[in-house]
Amino acid sequence: MDLKLTNKVAIVLAASKGLGKAIATALSAEGAKVIIGSRDETELNKTKKEIQQLTGNEVIAIPVDVSNGDQIKALIQKTVETFGRIDILLNNGGGPPFNKFENFDDEAWLKAFELTLLSFARTSRLVLPHMQKTGSGRIINIISGSVKSVLGNSVLSTSMRMGVVGMAKLMADEFGQYNITVNNVAPGMILTDRLKQTLPKDTDPEEALKERAKNIPLGRIGKPEELAALVTFLASEQAAYITGITIQVDGGANRGIF
Repeated sequence: MDLKLTNKVAIVLAASKGLGKAIATALSAEGAKVIIGSRDETELNKTKKEIQQLTGNEVIAIPVDVSNGDQIKALIQKTVETFGRIDILLNNGGGPPFNKFENFDDEAWLKAFELTLLSFARTSRLVLPHMQKTGSGRIINIISGSVKSVLGNSVLSTSMRMGVVGMAKLMADEFGQYNITVNNVAPGMILTDRLKQTLPKDTDPEEALKERAKNIPLGRIGKPEELAALVTFLASEQAAYITGITIQVDGGANRGIF
């Protein structure tokens, strides 16, 4: 299937590793011109070289903190100056810490808001005029399976990501007239550093992962590349009639009907 992504301009945030890196690689492999952003400049440049070697396509790396408005504006300006357009925005960012509700103060809540909700809203708002000019676009948010099923100690993440779900639904309503789609992808257990951080400290990591996988119908932890495949489809022309939804990638772990 030709996804018709050749020469499309895609911004992928939190892309130095994990899900962001897998998504940037998949988009580049389909011919997109990819701009990757992350706070870790060393890892970001390493990822840029790896993707270019794998795909043979141009990748631009711009260090950025997604919670810093000035840095995000500069990244978007650089993208438009270089390519003249923005076709795809992949909103992504490291999640807030895990802990019980009673252990988070106002500062923790504000940081979670800036990182996980405000950053998505800001970046989407800034790319909107450029997508309106071309009469099309794709905004895709990486959130969490916790918006569909309770995940212990994830009160900050779940609260903010539920906000992203509501925001995306309203954005889809508003942006439909411009042929801009807005969707969320909710990972379940995907083998990333964030998942590894949630494993018990006093347990062998491999055994802990096997234990976690027991409740997944497919019997295993997911791969970042498997989630990236869905994102790449949602970014394509073939997904032009899909908007305002949240799709889970969890191996069937969520037993909810809706």
